[in-house]
Amino acid sequence: MSPIRIVSTLGFFFVLFVVQESAVSLIHFPISGFSLYLAIAISLIAFEDHNGAIVTGFLAGLVLDLSPTSNAPFGQWALILTSIGFLFAVNRDSISDLASSPITFVIFVAVGVSLSLIAYLVFGALLGEENGSLRHDATVLLGNLLWTVIFTPMFLPALGRVREYSLTARER
Repeated sequence: MSPIRIVSTLGFFFVLFVVQESAVSLIHFPISGFSLYLAIAISLIAFEDHNGAIVTGFLAGLVLDLSPTSNAPFGQWALILTSIGFLFAVNRDSISDLASSPITFVIFVAVGVSLSLIAYLVFGALLGEENGSLRHDATVLLGNLLWTVIFTPMFLPALGRVREYSLTARER
Protein backbone atom coordinates (compact mmCIF):
# COMPACT_ATOMS: atom_id res chain seq x y z
CA MET A 1 0.00 0.00 0.00
CA SER A 2 1.50 3.30 -1.07
CA PRO A 3 1.92 6.21 1.36
CA ILE A 4 -0.55 8.35 -0.60
CA ARG A 5 -3.13 5.58 -0.42
CA ILE A 6 -2.54 5.21 3.32
CA VAL A 7 -3.24 8.93 3.81
CA SER A 8 -6.35 8.81 1.62
CA THR A 9 -7.62 5.69 3.40
CA LEU A 10 -7.05 7.33 6.76
CA GLY A 11 -8.93 10.43 5.59
CA PHE A 12 -11.77 8.25 4.30
CA PHE A 13 -12.01 6.50 7.67
CA PHE A 14 -12.09 9.86 9.50
CA VAL A 15 -14.94 11.08 7.30
CA LEU A 16 -16.75 7.76 7.76
CA PHE A 17 -16.22 8.00 11.52
CA VAL A 18 -17.78 11.47 11.60
CA VAL A 19 -20.77 10.22 9.57
CA GLN A 20 -21.16 7.25 11.92
CA GLU A 21 -20.97 9.32 15.10
CA SER A 22 -23.04 12.29 13.91
CA ALA A 23 -25.75 10.62 11.83
CA VAL A 24 -25.97 6.82 11.94
CA SER A 25 -25.54 6.55 15.72
CA LEU A 26 -28.49 8.89 16.24
CA ILE A 27 -30.93 6.68 14.31
CA HIS A 28 -32.89 4.37 16.57
CA PHE A 29 -33.06 1.09 14.68
CA PRO A 30 -35.51 -1.57 15.85
CA ILE A 31 -33.84 -4.43 17.73
CA SER A 32 -30.44 -2.74 17.96
CA GLY A 33 -28.07 -0.35 16.25
CA PHE A 34 -26.07 -0.55 13.04
CA SER A 35 -22.39 0.18 12.58
CA LEU A 36 -21.87 1.57 9.10
CA TYR A 37 -18.24 2.13 10.02
CA LEU A 38 -17.57 -1.53 10.80
CA ALA A 39 -19.47 -2.74 7.74
CA ILE A 40 -17.46 -0.53 5.38
CA ALA A 41 -14.19 -1.26 7.20
CA ILE A 42 -14.69 -5.04 6.96
CA SER A 43 -15.68 -4.67 3.29
CA LEU A 44 -12.54 -2.68 2.52
CA ILE A 45 -10.38 -5.18 4.40
CA ALA A 46 -11.91 -8.01 2.35
CA PHE A 47 -11.24 -6.14 -0.92
CA GLU A 48 -7.53 -5.62 -0.16
CA ASP A 49 -4.52 -7.77 -0.95
CA HIS A 50 -2.32 -9.39 1.72
CA ASN A 51 -0.50 -6.34 3.08
CA GLY A 52 -3.33 -3.94 2.34
CA ALA A 53 -5.77 -5.92 4.49
CA ILE A 54 -3.56 -5.65 7.54
CA VAL A 55 -2.80 -1.94 7.02
CA THR A 56 -6.46 -1.14 6.33
CA GLY A 57 -7.52 -3.02 9.46
CA PHE A 58 -5.00 -1.14 11.56
CA LEU A 59 -6.03 2.25 10.16
CA ALA A 60 -9.73 1.50 10.66
CA GLY A 61 -9.11 0.37 14.23
CA LEU A 62 -6.94 3.38 14.99
CA VAL A 63 -9.66 5.79 13.90
CA LEU A 64 -12.33 3.81 15.78
CA ASP A 65 -10.24 4.04 18.95
CA LEU A 66 -10.71 7.81 18.84
CA SER A 67 -14.43 7.49 19.55
CA PRO A 68 -15.43 9.57 22.56
CA THR A 69 -18.27 7.14 23.31
CA SER A 70 -15.91 4.17 23.62
CA ASN A 71 -14.98 3.17 27.14
CA ALA A 72 -12.36 0.71 25.93
CA PRO A 73 -8.64 1.27 26.30
CA PHE A 74 -6.94 2.97 23.37
CA GLY A 75 -5.74 0.39 20.86
CA GLN A 76 -8.36 -2.28 21.47
CA TRP A 77 -10.15 -1.67 18.16
CA ALA A 78 -6.81 -1.39 16.36
CA LEU A 79 -5.84 -4.80 17.74
CA ILE A 80 -9.17 -6.36 16.77
CA LEU A 81 -9.37 -4.98 13.22
CA THR A 82 -5.67 -5.65 12.57
CA SER A 83 -6.25 -9.25 13.66
CA ILE A 84 -9.23 -9.50 11.32
CA GLY A 85 -7.11 -8.00 8.53
CA PHE A 86 -4.46 -10.62 9.27
CA LEU A 87 -7.05 -13.42 9.15
CA PHE A 88 -8.31 -12.11 5.82
CA ALA A 89 -4.74 -11.86 4.48
CA VAL A 90 -3.88 -15.41 5.52
CA ASN A 91 -7.10 -16.82 4.04
CA ARG A 92 -6.99 -14.71 0.87
CA ASP A 93 -7.79 -17.58 -1.53
CA SER A 94 -10.96 -18.70 0.22
CA ILE A 95 -12.09 -15.09 0.67
CA SER A 96 -11.72 -14.37 -3.04
CA ASP A 97 -13.99 -17.36 -3.69
CA LEU A 98 -16.56 -15.85 -1.32
CA ALA A 99 -16.20 -12.41 -2.86
CA SER A 100 -17.10 -13.70 -6.31
CA SER A 101 -20.82 -13.77 -5.46
CA PRO A 102 -22.43 -10.61 -4.07
CA ILE A 103 -24.81 -12.51 -1.79
CA THR A 104 -22.06 -14.55 -0.15
CA PHE A 105 -19.90 -11.44 0.14
CA VAL A 106 -22.68 -9.61 2.02
CA ILE A 107 -23.08 -12.55 4.37
CA PHE A 108 -19.30 -12.69 4.76
CA VAL A 109 -19.17 -8.99 5.71
CA ALA A 110 -22.04 -9.41 8.17
CA VAL A 111 -20.32 -12.36 9.83
CA GLY A 112 -17.04 -10.39 9.90
CA VAL A 113 -18.75 -7.46 11.65
CA SER A 114 -20.31 -9.84 14.16
CA LEU A 115 -16.96 -11.53 14.81
CA SER A 116 -15.32 -8.17 15.38
CA LEU A 117 -18.02 -7.24 17.90
CA ILE A 118 -17.61 -10.61 19.64
CA ALA A 119 -13.84 -10.04 19.76
CA TYR A 120 -14.50 -6.60 21.25
CA LEU A 121 -16.63 -8.20 23.98
CA VAL A 122 -14.03 -10.90 24.68
CA PHE A 123 -11.09 -8.49 24.82
CA GLY A 124 -13.16 -6.11 26.93
CA ALA A 125 -13.92 -8.90 29.40
CA LEU A 126 -10.25 -9.86 29.52
CA LEU A 127 -9.31 -6.24 30.23
CA GLY A 128 -11.92 -5.92 33.00
CA GLU A 129 -14.50 -3.83 31.14
CA GLU A 130 -18.18 -4.21 31.97
CA ASN A 131 -19.97 -5.29 28.81
CA GLY A 132 -23.53 -5.58 30.06
CA SER A 133 -25.78 -8.58 30.30
CA LEU A 134 -25.50 -11.56 27.99
CA ARG A 135 -29.06 -10.98 26.74
CA HIS A 136 -28.34 -7.36 25.81
CA ASP A 137 -25.07 -8.29 24.09
CA ALA A 138 -26.82 -11.04 22.10
CA THR A 139 -29.54 -8.58 21.06
CA VAL A 140 -26.94 -6.06 19.89
CA LEU A 141 -25.06 -8.75 17.94
CA LEU A 142 -28.17 -10.12 16.25
CA GLY A 143 -29.53 -6.66 15.48
CA ASN A 144 -26.23 -5.53 14.00
CA LEU A 145 -26.04 -8.72 11.93
CA LEU A 146 -29.54 -8.10 10.59
CA TRP A 147 -28.95 -4.45 9.70
CA THR A 148 -25.57 -5.24 8.14
CA VAL A 149 -27.18 -7.83 5.87
CA ILE A 150 -29.88 -5.32 4.91
CA PHE A 151 -27.70 -2.23 4.31
CA THR A 152 -24.46 -3.69 2.91
CA PRO A 153 -25.85 -4.34 -0.61
CA MET A 154 -26.72 -0.64 -0.84
CA PHE A 155 -23.17 0.67 -0.53
CA LEU A 156 -21.08 -2.29 -1.72
CA PRO A 157 -21.07 -1.48 -5.49
CA ALA A 158 -20.11 2.16 -4.87
CA LEU A 159 -17.44 1.09 -2.39
CA GLY A 160 -15.92 -1.26 -4.95
CA ARG A 161 -15.79 1.50 -7.56
CA VAL A 162 -14.24 3.99 -5.14
CA ARG A 163 -11.61 1.44 -4.15
CA GLU A 164 -10.75 0.70 -7.78
CA TYR A 165 -10.46 4.43 -8.44
CA SER A 166 -8.07 4.86 -5.50
CA LEU A 167 -5.64 2.19 -6.73
CA THR A 168 -2.48 3.30 -8.47
CA ALA A 169 -1.37 1.72 -11.73
CA ARG A 170 1.17 -0.41 -9.88
CA GLU A 171 -1.43 -1.71 -7.43
CA ARG A 172 -3.86 -2.75 -10.14
